[in-house]
Amino acid sequence: MQWEDYRQSENLEDRRGSGGGGGFAGMPGGRGGIGIGTMVVLGLLGWALGIDPRLLIGGAEMIGGIGGRQQTQETRRSSGPPQDEMGRFVSAVLAQNEDVWSKVLPQQANMRYQAPRLVLFSGIDRSGCGTAQSAMGPFYCPVDKRVYLDTSFFQEMQRKLGGGGDFAYAYVIGHEVGHHIQNLLGILPKANQIRERSSERDANAISVRIELQADCFAGVWAHNIQAMGRLDQGDIEEAIRTASAIGDDKLQRASQGVVVPDSFTHGSSAQRTKWFNIGFQSGSMQSCDTFRNQV
Repeated sequence: MQWEDYRQSENLEDRRGSGGGGGFAGMPGGRGGIGIGTMVVLGLLGWALGIDPRLLIGGAEMIGGIGGRQQTQETRRSSGPPQDEMGRFVSAVLAQNEDVWSKVLPQQANMRYQAPRLVLFSGIDRSGCGTAQSAMGPFYCPVDKRVYLDTSFFQEMQRKLGGGGDFAYAYVIGHEVGHHIQNLLGILPKANQIRERSSERDANAISVRIELQADCFAGVWAHNIQAMGRLDQGDIEEAIRTASAIGDDKLQRASQGVVVPDSFTHGSSAQRTKWFNIGFQSGSMQSCDTFRNQV
């Protein structure tokens, strides 16, 4: 992937080493929290990955903005763009997303693109959706319209999940920006409202459709990046390999030896690969309607 000569985004907040932590956020007890079945799956996933399951459970609540209230943020922010290679990479990929969606969203959805901010943090930080911790992995908070990323996740992804490479990492960022697109279009809040009124099984099915659409939007971004001549040979294979590595079926099989489709929250390896490819091949947001089309 060619990114070194690309511009740096002005929407990146570098909080690494800022000490912006705080305590571990308490689990919400009311309606809208994740179900027991999901907790069990996340607990098994935590065991497989060697991380504290409480952190994964906390991270699962971020996508819906559960907890609701905007948290005050007292972290220190670095001045100027990142100087390290990983920071510059993330900033350039974020800028590529901005340039693509600033063109695609008005053309295909008749809507002006409002770019999200991306927060780089290390270890622990505060988000509008609660506490952010590195073991949660990257997530999008719809409350404050920010993507949160501890780049140590990329090393963990390569070491434990078998997905790595610069375009694989870019795909992860593109997926989270895809959730921001859903938020701008009103899809994310509407889907989360339905989830809150649904049974655990139906809520999980809606979550899968949310995640697969974000994968498809990442594919639309990749389609445009390829048209710009920014992809190298093997980049798409990296993204597909990563999408496959983080499928619910593969993670469940590794952690517990059996697959429980009703507990899926992100989609199977085949589904994630399929929907990324749909977006990549078509370049069309309209092709990414996972809520009407069979997943």
